[in-house]
Amino acid sequence: MAKIYLNESTQKSGQRMKPKRKTIDFILNYSKALKVISHKNSTFEFIQN
Repeated sequence: MAKIYLNESTQKSGQRMKPKRKTIDFILNYSKALKVISHKNSTFEFIQN
């Protein structure tokens, strides 16, 4: 999947991508709201907003 987002020159030179603060905040807030519950043989994922 990384091939979709990176071009060859970026991969070869080893440059690091720098995400926007908005993207980081979204991912952190999503992970804080995500609750995973395992019960017997099932796993349930809930987004609690």
